[in-house]
Amino acid sequence: MTISRILVSGTAALALIGTTACVTDPNTGEKKISRTAIGTGLGGTLGYLLGGAIGGNTGRIIGAGIGGSAGAVIGKQYDDQIKELKEQTAGSGVDVEQIGNQDAILVRLPDGVTFATGSAQINPGFYDTLNAVAESLVRYPNSLIDVYGFTDTTGTTATNQRLSEQRAQAVADYLAARGVARARMQTRGYGEQYDYLRVKTGDNVSEPLNRRVEIKIIPVSQDDVNKARRGN
Repeated sequence: MTISRILVSGTAALALIGTTACVTDPNTGEKKISRTAIGTGLGGTLGYLLGGAIGGNTGRIIGAGIGGSAGAVIGKQYDDQIKELKEQTAGSGVDVEQIGNQDAILVRLPDGVTFATGSAQINPGFYDTLNAVAESLVRYPNSLIDVYGFTDTTGTTATNQRLSEQRAQAVADYLAARGVARARMQTRGYGEQYDYLRVKTGDNVSEPLNRRVEIKIIPVSQDDVNKARRGN
């Protein structure tokens, strides 16, 4: 049975399932929910995903010492990186997605594999996959990296918020230990705010996959660097 994946927030998203917001992936033929439609339907609640870098770009670009890529180059690097990430993480349960019009790459680490319930300790069996992600981030240095942590609804809201922050930090620490510049990375926990559902096509049953971390890779162009230096 075909599986499609969508990102939703709360019960409002359920109204979107099975609507005309569906699009077809040209590579796989897989039915998905248009992220643009979801963002509109939920009143911008996906801003963490579709918006800019945590804390803004300017200071982070300068602090990280990013050189930037020429306009013609950044598009090719983006395509190359997303292709390589998909190949390197194939079969691991990781989702690699394009965000916007080459605005960012999202690497979603799988629910229940990266972390156990109530834990911020990365499962050792997932190290090889994270190593591949780290190698990609090192090979393509002209980007900012946001790491987001999430939990399911087990436990109190306050506990889940803290746990989500710890999960994001654990992944950032691991990437830094594998050579990714710490200055490129920022972390944030969202607790149990954002559900991620795997929906069976033609079914009304959805499975929440919320014990996860997402890595958002935001390419930096030479124009971005120039603006940052001017304080724009």
